[in-house]
Amino acid sequence: MAKPESKKIFFENLSGAGKAIAVLTSGGDAQGMNAAVRAVVRMGLYVGAKVYFIHEGYQGMVDGGENIEEASWESVSSMLQVGGTVIGSARCKEFRSHEGRLKAALNLVKQGITNLCVIGGDGSLTGANLFREEWSGLLSELVEQGSIEADAVQKYSALHIVGMVGSIDNDFCGTDMTIGTDSALHRIIEVVDAIMTTAQSHQRTFVLEVMGRHCGYLALVSALACGADWVLIPEMPPADGWEDKMCQKLSANRAGMKRLNIIIVAEGAIDRSNRPITTDFIKDLVVKCLGFDTRVTILGHVQRGGTPSAFDRILASRMGVEAVLALLETTANTPACVVSLCGNQSVRLPLMECVQMTQEVQRAMDGKRFEEAVKLRGRSFENNLKTYKLLAHRKPESELPISNFNVAVLNVGAPAAGMNAAVRSAVRVGISEGHKMFAVSDGFEGFSKGQIREIKWADVGGWTGQGGSLLGTKRTLPAKLVDKIAEQMREHNINALLIVGGFEAFLSLLELLTARGKYDEFCVPMVMVPSTVSNNVPGSDLSIGADTALNAITATCDRIKQSASGTKRRVFIIETMGGYCGYLASVGGLAAGADAAYIYEEPFDIRDLQANVEHLTEKMKTSIQRGLVLRNENCNDNYTTDFIYQLYSEEGRGVFDSRKNVLGHMQQGGAPSPFDRNFGTKISAKAMQWVTKKLLETFRHGRVFANTEDSCCLLGMRRRALVFQPVVQLKGETDFVHRIPKEQWWLKLRPLMKILAKYKTSYDVSDSGQLEHVVRNRPKESDASVAM
Repeated sequence: MAKPESKKIFFENLSGAGKAIAVLTSGGDAQGMNAAVRAVVRMGLYVGAKVYFIHEGYQGMVDGGENIEEASWESVSSMLQVGGTVIGSARCKEFRSHEGRLKAALNLVKQGITNLCVIGGDGSLTGANLFREEWSGLLSELVEQGSIEADAVQKYSALHIVGMVGSIDNDFCGTDMTIGTDSALHRIIEVVDAIMTTAQSHQRTFVLEVMGRHCGYLALVSALACGADWVLIPEMPPADGWEDKMCQKLSANRAGMKRLNIIIVAEGAIDRSNRPITTDFIKDLVVKCLGFDTRVTILGHVQRGGTPSAFDRILASRMGVEAVLALLETTANTPACVVSLCGNQSVRLPLMECVQMTQEVQRAMDGKRFEEAVKLRGRSFENNLKTYKLLAHRKPESELPISNFNVAVLNVGAPAAGMNAAVRSAVRVGISEGHKMFAVSDGFEGFSKGQIREIKWADVGGWTGQGGSLLGTKRTLPAKLVDKIAEQMREHNINALLIVGGFEAFLSLLELLTARGKYDEFCVPMVMVPSTVSNNVPGSDLSIGADTALNAITATCDRIKQSASGTKRRVFIIETMGGYCGYLASVGGLAAGADAAYIYEEPFDIRDLQANVEHLTEKMKTSIQRGLVLRNENCNDNYTTDFIYQLYSEEGRGVFDSRKNVLGHMQQGGAPSPFDRNFGTKISAKAMQWVTKKLLETFRHGRVFANTEDSCCLLGMRRRALVFQPVVQLKGETDFVHRIPKEQWWLKLRPLMKILAKYKTSYDVSDSGQLEHVVRNRPKESDASVAM
């Protein structure tokens, strides 16, 4: 398969020889910090640098001694799946003083360390930058005191700093997602899902407090993910009189046969006068005004705990490797930078520009400039807030626009977690736009049989947390059923189609586009939202459902590896789904710490298999006790899972034994992850807004007539933006035989997995972050969580 030319750095050229890199975690802990530490250590050692742990954050740097410890490859084994930070984190008052920083400088010089990788929040990173600015002065003082030799000033003349943001609050400007945020959302949604079952049983109202003293991201996104009735965040306090409006909303929902209410409150929630809004105040208010049985749950440090999600492991691993590359390329004049994420790309931004913008948000809130605070948080935050308001608060019938358009929503292809969130979003946005919404059961097969019904606002309540497809879905393509489908389109006067599905949905749109030549009924706006665990839809870097599947794979691999704990050396061969697309095997392998992942897109032969066995054998003899090998289900017709299992069993005899597992349909099941709920919600809302725009554009002489290429589109995530693309233009980008895109961005992550597994390989740095500047307005609809 032809691959685009890209700049690659080979092992021999990635030289860190003579350099010493230290990594520390500071401030509050966050899930995924260990993955970042592991990546920094292994990438640093890979390029020939010495790497040091600094235990207990800045306190360890000030105290020195055993707190600064040289790291080895084996010292970061088995830490990928561990929450918190195993090297410790502490808040250090002494480092804030000049004397404390002088001690820290001496301790670093003793070890020859002039490259620091700091994982923490804005306070930790600001402290690191101040340390860097004072560095030469601190060394001069140490010379005057006789603590170091004069030539050390020249030898260690510059301190280089690269930061990674570890914070569950996602409160740092310049990056779409901070390390730990996705895992914290997992903890919150697990609790909310559990609470909803008991609340429904007793018809209760629950008030949940989540973390976020100065940032409402966790509260807002979790409210969006669970369909909460009300949310309170510090960036956008409710307008005066909110108490009555909230009670009216809760009462109306109960009157609409809803048996429970969920209110989510950020711990820093305030009113317009900057007075705190507490959970107890809300509970007393609801009890007094409505008499509802109300309970308060404060999640607290549960949100910081637990194993990191697949997203956080991948994010932290990518950031850790990028941080080492940044340190290798830095010069004395390079400003301290922070490794950030925009869309699915790593970028480097000047650290202090990001810190200053983060501080601007707080100043805007302190000055009661709340709209400005929301904008400063970035497009993603602003988009989350708009989408929540659109879906949670139904306008009165009298305020709805009258469009007289009928829009049908259907699922096509295999079920994927997050499909229901996408359908809910489409239905509610469509109703808000004034359309009459119709639900089609069982895909195009049901469409041809007339399984079409009007669907109302309340009908999709509680759908966000449901796995599978509540509408029902089939793989049947429409080509052989176009007569009957056209008849149903005519009978129900369907003016637009929104399809949520995978590769079959893409093929279906192409077939319906062809059918326009014969049937005017298909000359209507049609849009597809990609939803498949395989992530194999052309035109989109990511599909709804893939993140949930990745988390299922990662969690299962963790358990499988743990099952060998305390036994003899063992290698597990794991088969994943994906058809011919190796996304799940490759990215799941990176998240689970796999030693190899076999995929169709990267052909392999018996020599490669043999080399992998030898590599694992060598590692088993010297360090690791457990090995993990992933295999995509269709990677090779001959090298089956059984074949690879038998090969490893035979060739590893005497060193390790082997086991095999086929994960199967568990990858498609379960409740959708917070990422898939929110991605499905936002991408579907955007798709429905496009439908409205196209309906208005193509309505002429009393009817809708849309027969141009751009009226039949796929909405996909491309690098940093959500983009509408005519499906006919995507034909050239598609391998129809193997049902995959011809070019896939995640292939660039495969060398990362190999490097972290100690293979010598080339590493593609064509997308590697050149230093950019913080901009207030990112590319349109760039989405925080849409990365990987």
